[in-house]
Parts: sequence; C-alpha cells; structure tokens
Amino acid sequence: MEPTSLVDDIYEAAVIPEKWPAICDRLAASANGFSASVVTMNEQGLFRWISSDCIRSDMERFSESPLRMANIRPARHLERAPFSFLRDTDTMTADEIDADPIYNEFLRPLGLGWTMGDVIQEPSGHLIMFDILRRTDRGPFADADVDRLNALKPDLSRAALLTSRLSFQQARGITQTLSAVGLPAAVLGGSGKVLAANGELEQFAPRISIGARDQLSISQPSANALLQAIVQDLQSGAQPTVQTIPVAGAVESKPLILHIIPVRRDARDIFSRCAAIIVATPVGEVGPPDVRVLCGLFDLTPGEARIAREIAMGESVEKIALKTGLSVHTVRTYLKLIFSKTGTSRQSQLAALLSGLPAGRD
Repeated sequence: MEPTSLVDDIYEAAVIPEKWPAICDRLAASANGFSASVVTMNEQGLFRWISSDCIRSDMERFSESPLRMANIRPARHLERAPFSFLRDTDTMTADEIDADPIYNEFLRPLGLGWTMGDVIQEPSGHLIMFDILRRTDRGPFADADVDRLNALKPDLSRAALLTSRLSFQQARGITQTLSAVGLPAAVLGGSGKVLAANGELEQFAPRISIGARDQLSISQPSANALLQAIVQDLQSGAQPTVQTIPVAGAVESKPLILHIIPVRRDARDIFSRCAAIIVATPVGEVGPPDVRVLCGLFDLTPGEARIAREIAMGESVEKIALKTGLSVHTVRTYLKLIFSKTGTSRQSQLAALLSGLPAGRD
C-alpha cells in the first residue's frame, strides 16, 4: 500500500497546482517508471499538460507536434477498461506498438519504450489522462506495477475531478466579483463556451446573448464576426491579447464596448478552464476608473493602478510624474508593466481599454 502521505499530497494537488510535478515523480516511482504526466484535452483537441521535471522539455516539444493527436490509446482505454490503469500492451498489439509513430518518433529516441495510463472522461467530453513512461530496457510494466497505481486510482480520479469542478467555481467567482463593482461580465473557457455570466451582462440581451451550446454571440454581424474570430483563437490554444469590440447602439440603447481580457494562467494550472474574461461597458459612462477594479481586473499593483487611472484621465507621463512626485523614468517603468499586464502597447490603447470602467470616488 502507498504511504498515506502520497494520498494526502494527491488531494492537496487538487487545489495547489504546484504540487503536481512532485506527484508525477512519485507516481512514476511507485510503478518503477521513468516519468509521469497529467494531460487534459477538450473537445477541440486543446492539449495541456504537467509532468515530471525529467521529461518537461520533451513534453513541450510533443505538445506542439501533430503527434499529440495520433494517440490511439485513450479511445481504446475508454472502450475496454475505463475505470483502471492499463498498459500499452493491454490496448495495442505488438505490431501496432512497433509501427506507432509516437513510439518511433518521440519515445524510442529518448530511450523510452513502454507506457501505462488511465483516462477519465467528464460529462462535457473533457479528458483527463495520467500517463506513465518506462525505459525500453526495463521491459513492459508488470501486473504488480498496475496494481499499485490502481490502488491510487480512486484518489487520483477524485482529486482530478475536484480540481476540474473548482475551475467552474473560479469562473463564477470572477463574474460575481465583477458584478460587485458594477461590471457586466462573462468568462469563456478554452473551447469558447461561456462558463459563467453575471446578471449585468444578461441585461444586454438580445444584443449580447448566450445561445446553443453556451456560445456567446452579438446581434450586430460585424461585431459578432470579430468575437467569433477571438473564440477561434481560444479554441486553437493561441494566447490572445486584450482586445476591444465596438457594438453599435440600438433604439434606446447606448453603444457598447466589449473588452476581451485573456486569463494568464500558471503553466502548471492545467485544469483551469478560464481562458478569457469579457467585460461590456456602455459608451459614455466614463470617468476615472476605480483603482479596485484596475487591481482586480488586470492584476495591477496599487501603484500601477494609480498610474493607469491617470492615463485613463488623459494625463501625460510628465504630468503624472509631477502630480505623484515620481520621476518620469519611474512613471515610464510603471507604464511598461501596465502595458504588459493589459496587453496594450501605447497610451492611447490603454486609455481606450480603460474607458467605460466603473468610476471611482475622488
């Protein structure tokens, strides 16, 4: 039986992503393997992973290769034994293993020749996979190796699913927080689906609506085309920048600006579903934005938020320096950090992005 501390650490990793590489090392060791990885994949094939440090650079290369889509083992695993760890020799014939491009082009050149894993499929179709690798010269995984990992299977499954469900709570928490400061908002997942939306955003229907398959759409065709292009970037795994979409006014309705803000995740947080936050602001409702909003929305420090607020008010770098008592060089340094966090590159872009955010009290 595995030490109780390993089970405890598995559940701790459910809420602390930094724990997963160490868990991978211990899983590999418990099965006499070389390395382990945890992989998530959505319906569009977006591939995210975390692994033992010893194979991290190789996994980075694999994750960018078309080979990642050539793996026949997950589908066969779900067909044959969806509730236990299986070896490659359980899901593939010897001839298939000999001819498999993942083995020939990726594993064998690294001296690795045997695999064992488990696959968990959520109701949404999202896959969570555990994969253990072993060096070629050590031969296939033995029954005892499989038994040791199967003893941990219930805990691994519960921890992975708990982490996945917490990601939805994270999405709801984001929209509720933005609602508290008056921001109509929605959170999009990597597949482009709306994970959560607050009541303030829903009040813009039918101009902005959530339709079939939880997809967000805009009634204005040109604006909707821009939105769908951004959604396609999310689906492809591209890292979007902060973008704005103008939405024309309607009868008794003001024009809107949609701000699409990417969620910058820790690379180890593979279970997070939140890919972007969409914030809608009516044109004309402008003013010096609330420092709390700037800090929470863009992860700005209080000092950065104050500089950003001055830029939104139309102040120059020189005037901000004079007003705050900082040097021009220090203000420019702050501004570079603000540009990085907001995905902008010019003061005019930053001012446009911040326009319409709820005003603070002077």
